[in-house]
Amino acid sequence: MRKMHGKEELKDKITALPMSPGVYLFKDAGGRIIYIGKAKLLKKRVQSYFNRPLDVKTQALVSRIADIDYLTSVSDVQARLLEAALIRQKQPIYNIDLKDDKTFPWIKITHEDFPLVNIYRKRDKDGSDESLYFGPYINAKMLRKAVKVIRQVFGFRSCKKMPKKPCLYNRLKLCPAPCAGKISRKDYQDIIEEIRMFFESRHQDLLNRLGEKMQDRSRKREYEEASRIKDQIDALSVLRQSGTESRSHDELLDLKLFLKLSRIPLRIEAFDISNISGQEATGSMVSFYRGFPDKSNYRRFRIKTVLKIDDYAMIREIVRRRYLRLKEEAGSLPDLVLIDGGRAHLSAAKEELRKLNIDLPLMSIAKDKENIYLNNNVAPLKLNQETPALNLIRRIRDEAHRFALKYHHLLRRKKILGNK
Repeated sequence: MRKMHGKEELKDKITALPMSPGVYLFKDAGGRIIYIGKAKLLKKRVQSYFNRPLDVKTQALVSRIADIDYLTSVSDVQARLLEAALIRQKQPIYNIDLKDDKTFPWIKITHEDFPLVNIYRKRDKDGSDESLYFGPYINAKMLRKAVKVIRQVFGFRSCKKMPKKPCLYNRLKLCPAPCAGKISRKDYQDIIEEIRMFFESRHQDLLNRLGEKMQDRSRKREYEEASRIKDQIDALSVLRQSGTESRSHDELLDLKLFLKLSRIPLRIEAFDISNISGQEATGSMVSFYRGFPDKSNYRRFRIKTVLKIDDYAMIREIVRRRYLRLKEEAGSLPDLVLIDGGRAHLSAAKEELRKLNIDLPLMSIAKDKENIYLNNNVAPLKLNQETPALNLIRRIRDEAHRFALKYHHLLRRKKILGNK
């Protein structure tokens, strides 16, 4: 970060700003950040505050500028991520829009017999809306393109109020016209389920499902329908690769900024415990690389040293076993460790790493309020619902929970059947 002092020299020094993407921070005479903005070209954007007519609000902002900091970025997308992360952290008084949680778009699927699929800038927060939300997405332009392709692939309703007869979208084969009874509720819900699978990143499951449908149509000699499904598979394969890679990069970058890490956490390992009244207690560790599950590096732990209900002791055991083995084998350590639990769970994991003389970035997420705990913070942090980092954390946490529960159920079945 570079810094410039002296109000009388401010305009002259602005001319030295780089013509590159980045984020600028306006400060008042007391050194407090009062506004954070992003720019495709830093120099051009900051100069515009001093060489054009301004509205009343912006005039008030400019009158208080006594100093400027700035950070460069390699792209517009990274500049936007950096801007959002800094605004959440610093909460400048003039940044109304991003503080009001209107930054990133969501996909919304309404709770109806024939659900509406659309892009929304703000999700429901009072719990009354039973709609499904997917996101948030940092790249609104790419999201709109993705939704356009998804609609071309599947076709779905986009009208807020169901009309009484088919519209242009039905003639363009972008909507199956539930308004005119051209599709049953069951068949339409099947389409929605496939769209849901895509936005839940269950891409391989979706492709397998479509592959089975295509083979079924071929066996029935419904070749035109089989060909249509083949086109769906081809389009989704391309969209899957471009869209998910971009989203994962955005999430990882946002997480790096939030945690103030020295590098992007490409390898993340997450731990969870599963037991019912202390019976057949198990632990899981899932590994994500570049934002995607790396299932070849998943690990299961049958709790060996804890004989009573003590989640903290169980966390200590599985963390110790995992990283003691890596240390003995000189294996590669992750960039970040995530614990499913609160501050006490985090402290238990931190203590085991300290005993092993291993220093790793460490965090936990509590189940109920989704408070975030860091190994160098006493008070919990709350990530905004619009945060790409939280989207990634949830996905990893849920996968660790699923994997632990699956192993727990396996052990219970073996016990019931009398197998060891």
